[in-house]
Amino acid sequence: MKRFKKIMSSVLLASIMMSSVACSSQSENKTSANATNAAETNTSDEKAAEANSSDQKAVSDIKVGFIFLHDENSTYDLNFIDAATKACDEAGVTYMFKTNIPEGQECYEAACELADAGCSIIFADSFGHEDYMIEAAKEYPEVQFCHATGTKAHTEGLSNYHNAFATIYEGRYLAGIAAGMKLNEMIESGDITADQAKMGYVGAYTYAEVISGYTSFFLGARSICPSATMEVTFTGSWYDETAEKEGANKLIEDGCVLISQHADSMGAPTACEKAGVPDVSYNGSTASACPDTFIVSSKIDWAPYFAYIIDSVENGTEIATDWTGTLETGSVVLTDLGTAAAEGTADAIAKTEEEMKSGSLHVFDVSTFTVDGETLSSYMADVDTDADYTPDTEVIKDGYFSESGEGFRSAPYFDLKIDGISLLDTAY
Repeated sequence: MKRFKKIMSSVLLASIMMSSVACSSQSENKTSANATNAAETNTSDEKAAEANSSDQKAVSDIKVGFIFLHDENSTYDLNFIDAATKACDEAGVTYMFKTNIPEGQECYEAACELADAGCSIIFADSFGHEDYMIEAAKEYPEVQFCHATGTKAHTEGLSNYHNAFATIYEGRYLAGIAAGMKLNEMIESGDITADQAKMGYVGAYTYAEVISGYTSFFLGARSICPSATMEVTFTGSWYDETAEKEGANKLIEDGCVLISQHADSMGAPTACEKAGVPDVSYNGSTASACPDTFIVSSKIDWAPYFAYIIDSVENGTEIATDWTGTLETGSVVLTDLGTAAAEGTADAIAKTEEEMKSGSLHVFDVSTFTVDGETLSSYMADVDTDADYTPDTEVIKDGYFSESGEGFRSAPYFDLKIDGISLLDTAY
């Protein structure tokens, strides 16, 4: 569906203040190259900052509404907030934020409020928001509704409802390259033996998005360190600092010598810093809080998508039903390397990225993994999602599993349990 957090919240706040944006459950901003003054109004649930002189008009009449599952304390949501602020400021459009909106009827209500407030584009950032965004899209056919990590746009057939994601599995694989380099460094220095190269991964749910993410990370690491194995634990939440910290500690106690995550708090990174265990985070650098253990982080940069949908509405062009950002669009990125990264990591990542862009390397090349000891030659995946999640599409072609961005839906559907990865719990 994804994140640095508390450390970056003060930076975000400063950025918001400089842009004359005030955020709470809802915030609105009008920008102009010549805007120098702003008048601020407050209600019990709203803070709005608007330019108030006659020549202080937004460059565009377009207003964009954003619905976030959490707020800036979640790296996942902070990543979206930063991208939304950047894209809207650069486009010169008005924007409104609604934060801490659960994956329930509250999302529908928030979407309706944004539509009634004049938003011509409404975006929601969490998987569980989808049904409520679709409900609102049917009620407001003149408004464009866009949703991250969803699966139903191409089957609903609504001209004003769209899904978007990115080939983040490629970013995860590149982060795995950094992890493999670190494992090799630890082996060569005598800190661990080759058979002790066990990684741990703190996952949220057993959704395809999470499975695709941890599998691609593992494959990247194992391409560098062939003896690498991995254990995965799940928290049952996108954001639970206590559970994520406990999950990381459990993995460390179980002998994992490097940790990564698909979770949104600082729980796992800070547990690694305390234990002195190298860490690959997600959705943003944790170098400030974890200077001794941070290696790298991958993330989706949503600014290119936001710029795209704003431009589409401004020019009256169609928004793709399923949009997939890539390395080439600048949507899949890595942070700067931390001090814990092994020597040569930057070169190894750059080489792999070029191979991906040229098409000579595919993350889910079936010759690089097995399932129950067997190499796959065929696999029917749940791509055209129905109520029963029925497998419906052959996704292995030309020797690799064709994940999202390969002409199918934008959201991930890789859901295989490959050899070399152990799941400690699957309750979620």
